[in-house]
Amino acid sequence: MNAEINALWDKVQKMIQDFIILLPNIVLALIVFAVFVFVGGQIKQLVKRLTRNRRHARNLGMVLGRLAQGATVLVGLFISLSIVIPSLRAGDLVQLLGISGVAIGFAFRDILQNFLAGILILLTEPFKIDDQIIFKDFEGTVENIQTRATSIRTYDGRRIVIPNSELFTNSVTVNTAFDNRRLEYDIGIGYNDDIDRAKQLMLEALHSVNVVLKDPAPDVLVMELDESTVNIRVRWWVNPPRRADALDSRDKVLSAIKKKLVENGIDLPYPTRQILFHDQTEETDGDRSRQREGWPAGKGEVPKPRSISGSLKQLILMQNGHHKGDFHKANQSAEF
Repeated sequence: MNAEINALWDKVQKMIQDFIILLPNIVLALIVFAVFVFVGGQIKQLVKRLTRNRRHARNLGMVLGRLAQGATVLVGLFISLSIVIPSLRAGDLVQLLGISGVAIGFAFRDILQNFLAGILILLTEPFKIDDQIIFKDFEGTVENIQTRATSIRTYDGRRIVIPNSELFTNSVTVNTAFDNRRLEYDIGIGYNDDIDRAKQLMLEALHSVNVVLKDPAPDVLVMELDESTVNIRVRWWVNPPRRADALDSRDKVLSAIKKKLVENGIDLPYPTRQILFHDQTEETDGDRSRQREGWPAGKGEVPKPRSISGSLKQLILMQNGHHKGDFHKANQSAEF
């Protein structure tokens, strides 16, 4: 028992001695690694500063800065390991990284896919930071484009983090991709109104709003003959095309158009619907031996006509939620 304890103690003493011998190398390796980490951060900031004032190179600068930082830290890691373990050769490190890289690639396939998609997004620039985009059910302003995910700030003050692979492989609407943006709205006028006069009034209202661009010029088009209205589409352009500016112009345009049309007697009708009651039980309503709409075929007794007031009373009772038995009583007691 004492021999085993002595052997164990000798091993512990040897480990302590080896650690003391390696301690200067470990301290030196940590200092070297810290220097490389610091240098990598400075290189990243330098690249970002060089591309900050160049709009089209800003995202490229972010990519190059992060890659330069990662490469610098990786070189520092190689050198630090060589200091701690002098027998470790660079070829061994590369071989080790190659084998572990394959294993990591299988284990973190989604993360690497998002990373590559982020690099491609930053290089191709389908959208940029501060752009306003629509992706599926999400809409907002791009806050940050990282190599793993992109974060957007919604208009109601929430943050949405979207994986880059989703953004790269799906359709994205960029509302601020161009300087100008066209907005539109359908307005219904009455069938008895003069269409040309209404269109002229709408154009006058559009030109009276200062946020509506004169070039491209606004226009109005008849789009549809609806059930109770003639629908005219109003189209106008705004600059800048951001969400707040679009809502502000919409408010001013619609207010000006409504005021202009009402002042000039143009009708803005409510939706209306006409209901025709057709009683198939009239004695004089066709041949009862043949099947008709709402009436089965046969030679049975022809029911007596129902009064209009009875039908109206049924409708009133139905609207008030009475029982079906009340409809029958109302029909029997109704008189024309």
